[in-house]
Amino acid sequence: MSRRLREIADPFVAAPPAGARVRTRLRVSLQDAEVLRAVGRHLGELAGRDLAGRCAEGRLGPKQQAESRTERKRALTAASSSRWAGTITRESEDAWQLADRNLSAERASLASRVRKIEKRLAVQTGIRKGRTAGYANPNERYLKSIRLKALRARLARVEARIGSGSVSVTRGTRKLLRARLSLEDAGLTRQEWRRRWESARLFLKADGETGKYLGNETLRWHPDEGWFEIRLPASLARLANRPHSRYRLSCPVQFSYQGGEVADRATTNSAVQYEVSYDPVKDRWYLDAAWRPPARPAPPLGELRTSPVLAVDLNDGHLAVAVVAPDGNVTGQPLTVPLPLAGLPATARDGRIRAAVTQLINAAREHGARAVVIENLDFKEAREQGRERTGSRPSRGRRGRAFRRMVAGIPTARFRDRLVQMTANADLSVVAVDPAYSSRWGAAYWLAPLREHHPETTGHHAAALVLGRRSQGHRARRRATRNRTAPADAVRPAQARPRKPPVAKTAKRKPAGPRDKRQPSGGKTGPPHRTTTGNQAPEDRSRAPTGQDSLLRGD
Repeated sequence: MSRRLREIADPFVAAPPAGARVRTRLRVSLQDAEVLRAVGRHLGELAGRDLAGRCAEGRLGPKQQAESRTERKRALTAASSSRWAGTITRESEDAWQLADRNLSAERASLASRVRKIEKRLAVQTGIRKGRTAGYANPNERYLKSIRLKALRARLARVEARIGSGSVSVTRGTRKLLRARLSLEDAGLTRQEWRRRWESARLFLKADGETGKYLGNETLRWHPDEGWFEIRLPASLARLANRPHSRYRLSCPVQFSYQGGEVADRATTNSAVQYEVSYDPVKDRWYLDAAWRPPARPAPPLGELRTSPVLAVDLNDGHLAVAVVAPDGNVTGQPLTVPLPLAGLPATARDGRIRAAVTQLINAAREHGARAVVIENLDFKEAREQGRERTGSRPSRGRRGRAFRRMVAGIPTARFRDRLVQMTANADLSVVAVDPAYSSRWGAAYWLAPLREHHPETTGHHAAALVLGRRSQGHRARRRATRNRTAPADAVRPAQARPRKPPVAKTAKRKPAGPRDKRQPSGGKTGPPHRTTTGNQAPEDRSRAPTGQDSLLRGD
């Protein structure tokens, strides 16, 4: 029984990032640090109070949201300033919206798992009904029935919270709050935990304003003179060392990375958002600057297809890379970029992802590629269904746990975001393609030819080649046609090619019967008038390749 192949989506060019953000260190004095902590604690209390009020209001319509924010901003202005209050109320609304989306995602995940268990419980033990198989033994069936009750109870609670608009938001991160209940497991003392908790709840952020001096009236940085000032709340005006209730840090401030862009935005009075944060582990203060760069349209896909592309297959622990020419052949030697992330903290993981993306950018420049091709993959379905999913991937036992651990360890979203940001700075584009059947067809059609020239090639490199061909508008399998030189002959000089004698004309064949309509395996494509332009990826077949399938171009 043959399985029906799903439709393959067309590739598309990812949009460039809508914003930019850079960071620098503030080498503050003791007095500067005390002022920053005082302002951060004061505004943090106001932010916590405003967030609690917003969560108590529940779900609001657009008009009600505007009215609520106006009232809360008016109440906060007296204790801080109008611009501090505007940033606090916006942050509270964004936090509530994010928590509401997380609740909806949890409901979808729980409902998917409940449906899967119910569907399998409807089939008797050890029996398969269609594509649904019952559980292997009565013990597993009993345990799944208990799990079904627990999932239904959780789903009911989530639906009740969504209906009432009740969300849970923790200022200072829920992970740090839970660590308070088990300090020994977290490896922290009570004083260390308190220091981290208070640092995470500081609020020192101000949105930028277009047309204002240096792009921000509350937190202001001067690129030429190198000073940084803070507009103090009314209750802390006694700490000011500059006119108009301002405090200027004693240390010079400069941005070493993309400082010219920040300076250009500030000197032209464009909006720049600043945020001051404190790391209690390293005992360091940092300043972040964020802005919205001018809109830059993405180049059309047809224009990118005139140049080679760098195809990347993201895997657990490494990246498999292949450079694909416009004609669909591989150029140069396949590359493997190590990406070990298991057991690393978030900052170290992000640093290794940046280093891997830097290697990809250097490889793209070396081969003259204008785009980097990646899979449009986020494992959303696998995360929603969890361990209740059966079929081609394992769901139970050691193999199931290993698979879920691997899926959780692949940084799909973080890698995609970092790649889009860093390639945009390098004047490169990102093309996302459908990953369907790329590993299967790569192993069937390309792995053996690749290993003839590069023995160290793996199936992941073959999958990357299929992704690159799909982005260039080619099918996964390249077959010889009557109006195109066969790839096996294209690598040899014309005088070395054997000439075949002309074939004598024969009588016309009888019309094919029902069994002969399908083209036999290994046959050539249609007559010369058939075109092969456009996206032909859905026309691939999963049968084994023949000897006249494509051959690689030399290095």
